[in-house]
Formats: sequence, C-alpha cells, structure tokens
Amino acid sequence: TGDTGRGARTWIKQILNEDMAFQHIKVIYPTAPARPYTPMKGATSTVWFDRYKVSNDCPEHIESIDSMCQELTDLINYEMKSGIRKNRILIGGFSMGGGMAMHLAYRFHQDLAGVFVLSSFLNKDSAVYEALKSNESVLPELFQCHGTADQLVLYSWGEETNKMLKSLGVSTSLHTFPNLNHELNRTEIEELKTWILKKLPIEAGKSN
Repeated sequence: TGDTGRGARTWIKQILNEDMAFQHIKVIYPTAPARPYTPMKGATSTVWFDRYKVSNDCPEHIESIDSMCQELTDLINYEMKSGIRKNRILIGGFSMGGGMAMHLAYRFHQDLAGVFVLSSFLNKDSAVYEALKSNESVLPELFQCHGTADQLVLYSWGEETNKMLKSLGVSTSLHTFPNLNHELNRTEIEELKTWILKKLPIEAGKSN
C-alpha cells in the first residue's frame, strides 16, 4: 500500500543491485490508483482496492476489487493486442498486489501462464475460492513466498491461502523465509526470477 510501480521497480533494483530484466520478457510495473483507504481512517493512498480492515477474517471490499479487475483486464488486453499470447503472461505482486493478482487470474483470467504472490493473502470467504469451487479448467500455477516474521500479513494467512487454493485445484508452491518481515529479500527475488524463466522460456526462433 502507498507505493507506486516505479517505487516497486526501484526497490527490487536496490535488492538485486540491478533491474529485474529478462532478454525475452517485458516487465511492467503498474501503479494502483489513489483512493480513500479505510484502514488508514479513509486517508488517500495508492492501493489496489479497499479493505474493511487488514485481516483475513472480514468480508472483502468486492466493489473496489472488481472495478480494479476491469482496469487490469484492459492492460492484459492491450498487451495481447501488441502480439503477446495470453499463455505467455504472468501476473503477480507484493502484499496487496498479490491479492489483486489472485482475484484477477483465478476469477477472470484462468488461461494466464501463472501468478506470483509475495507476502500476500486472501480473506477466509474470498470470492476467489467461490469462483474456483465450480471450476474444471487447468488453472495458472501459483508461486508464493512469505516471511515467518511478517507482522502485517501473518504467515498463517498466507499459508491458509495456499492450502485453500491447492484444495481447489491450483498447482501451488509456498516458499517460506524465516525471520523475514513484511518485505522482500534477495533470495526470494532470485527464486522468483528462476520460476519466471521456467514458466516463460525463450521460444525457438523468437527473441521477444
């Protein structure tokens, strides 16, 4: 919450001492819109959606989640119009960005290549779980990382999210980082890069 796409890119660059770049993959860092955010007493912040509180035990603010899914769908469609196949698109994010990615992929874009979430969670009665209960298609793989010392998004929330998605047919992996708070570290980003390259290998005769 409160950061921008440019801020996220800079943060990763500081951790890796270089940009997270790939020869054959375009990396996009979208910025969430500024909106009043209830957990901050209604103060304006750049957040993907609103929450009633930072907890996995309350209803989702589905109205703001769904309007954002529509805007991010436009972004996916734009990339597809420029010639990128949908099964070559990965989406993901840190914290709330990861929550957003799970809603977007598992409710509206089940034919994406995969989803990565870092220090993220879904609420107990999430619309994502409802959508997957009746699903029969092959779902995007989930790459999930979480620090055990996270004081904002508890590790147990991330773990429960992973278990629920797995039980609903998502192929998942959960990478646990001891002593990591609500932040990123180098090992995590390196593991993410390895996973991205596994999901989006260079295609023969193509370099884009």
